[in-house]
Amino acid sequence: MNETSTNEDFSEMHEPHWVLQGAFQLLVFGLVFTELMLAVTVHRGLIWLAVPLVLVVSHLMHGTLIGLHEAAHGLLRKNRNFNAFDGVVIATLSLMSFSLYRVVHQTHHAYLATERDCEFWPLSHTTTPRWRRCLAAFFELNFGLFYSPFLFLRAFLCSPSPVRSKRVRQRIWAELALTIVAWTFVLWAIATFGLWKYFIWMYLAPAVLAANLQSWRKYIEHVGMTGDTVNGSTRSIVAKSWLGRLVAFSLLHEPFHGVHHQRAGLPHSVLPQHVEELQPKKPGERTPYPSYRYALVELIRCLADPRVGPQWQTI
Repeated sequence: MNETSTNEDFSEMHEPHWVLQGAFQLLVFGLVFTELMLAVTVHRGLIWLAVPLVLVVSHLMHGTLIGLHEAAHGLLRKNRNFNAFDGVVIATLSLMSFSLYRVVHQTHHAYLATERDCEFWPLSHTTTPRWRRCLAAFFELNFGLFYSPFLFLRAFLCSPSPVRSKRVRQRIWAELALTIVAWTFVLWAIATFGLWKYFIWMYLAPAVLAANLQSWRKYIEHVGMTGDTVNGSTRSIVAKSWLGRLVAFSLLHEPFHGVHHQRAGLPHSVLPQHVEELQPKKPGERTPYPSYRYALVELIRCLADPRVGPQWQTI
């Protein structure tokens, strides 16, 4: 079977029917159901069952985090207010500001992999010494739950900041205050009622893993890529196996990352229909990887000197 027919077959098998369109809702339902199972196992002291459930919850949390990304593009819900509400809820649970995430993520699309791409500071800065880039990569890949909020707060507080609108800055401060108040209440309730073991098993442990998975996926998508086109600065995953497709579904088709950067206004459910756009057309572009495993191997080779963007070509 030639490459063209393979792409056509793949697109046909990913028509955006209701299952694909409702992927986020299914993720949330699966997360709530698994969390309830985890609560029961923790209550009964079934640690042997709690550990694999934590791993499942972390993956579902990772998928839900991508819901924040979809909301930032206005694609999570058709109703604008509901879209913003979901974004604020997910961001608050992730120690983030939804409005801040939305503005900083816009720099990632507008200035992909350049020094103005705030999501990849300092890996996109050629003046940053190697040891500092390695240190930043170490913290982001291992402590993403706290490093990612720091990265976005840095963009907010630095000068000049990509957040210039006074109204947006006020909204961000309000959302940050909401996060502090919400988490103060949550931690107070946990301490008052002695629910620490449930908090650790049901939120903290899977949230740490989910944030790290988010960081590793983000690095797989871009770190080490120094091309000057979308496909030259982005790794995409196009899996043909049922397991690979299930992973793509649970990650809201984020593995089709090059398509997303070329067509940022499309909902995730239709991204697979444009898989042919991931084929190399210019020097430096690469074909999609058949699984995350292959892309991960290439990323690991790049972590000794983590860099992002075409500005590194002349260094």
